[in-house]
Amino acid sequence: MEARDKQVLRSLRLELGAEVLVEGLVLQYLYQEGVLTENHVQEINAQTTGLRKTMLLLDILPSRGPKAFDTFLDSLQEFPWVREKLKKARKEAMTDLPAVASVRLPRELSLPAQL
Repeated sequence: MEARDKQVLRSLRLELGAEVLVEGLVLQYLYQEGVLTENHVQEINAQTTGLRKTMLLLDILPSRGPKAFDTFLDSLQEFPWVREKLKKARKEAMTDLPAVASVRLPRELSLPAQL
């Protein structure tokens, strides 16, 4: 998962936790698409409250590969307002990133052409 997407999840963590996102089809969709393993699903379902389940999902997602955030967005069919909030935060995060300037090193500081 990209750093930007991890930051979006972190910045909206409490709001997402309040939505109890793990009830319904979210976990099953993430499992079907290979974002979560069977062990992940069992571990999440073993939590005692919806808040704990959602928080554990949010802990697991960032480490589940480059497609995890987009697949998570796709899984939120039952929560379109949450999906839109995440998309908006992601778009804002993209526009907030500073432009990266390319820097040329002076020749004496450059690596030799053949290593």
